[in-house]
Amino acid sequence: MAEGRFVAYYRVSTEKQGRSGLGLDAQREAVATYLNGGHWQLLAEFTETETGKGSNALAKRPQLRAALEHAKKHKATLVIAKLDRLARNVAFIAQLMEAGVDFIAVDNPTANRLTLHILAAVAEHEREMISERTKAALAAAKARGQVLGRNGANLALRNKAVAAERLQPIAADLNALRDEGLSVRGIAAALNERGIPSPGGAGWHAANTHRALKRLRR
Repeated sequence: MAEGRFVAYYRVSTEKQGRSGLGLDAQREAVATYLNGGHWQLLAEFTETETGKGSNALAKRPQLRAALEHAKKHKATLVIAKLDRLARNVAFIAQLMEAGVDFIAVDNPTANRLTLHILAAVAEHEREMISERTKAALAAAKARGQVLGRNGANLALRNKAVAAERLQPIAADLNALRDEGLSVRGIAAALNERGIPSPGGAGWHAANTHRALKRLRR
């Protein structure tokens, strides 16, 4: 049961998602469900539409900075719907820790700042491994005498790597639904019901769900 003061922070990573509302409504509902009951006060809500990539990601998120400042000023807890809405970048997490604000992730309420740092390190390592695999694939293609141009194999390989990286935040959801034995259409319907947008910012359907599952198996 929630108690105390809270400041909510919601984020989507593309302007398209921000305009459509995909993801934001689900985040608001998750926070509202978590806070339901108990003695609590929601002081403010901050919403951001930003990619937030890079080591200076905190500087690219004015709404997150404002949320942290507001929470610190009023000795409140920052509440977010999903842990991956903050970051998957170690340098960013270091900046976040320095803010000295406690937070709650509704999808993982036992997580703390140390947990977030560890998860960010794992996610960053996964991105580095994807990059290394892409470079190795390009080198192997070049060694075979394959022509690598903008419209050649390197572009295709890089596109695949980017697509795989964009799936990482929702990989756990996809794998869990697949393990439940749901059909591709059933998985798509479940993701849409949960308000989880596809990497492209649109809804889920059989085709893009099948592609996503195929990429995760590679």
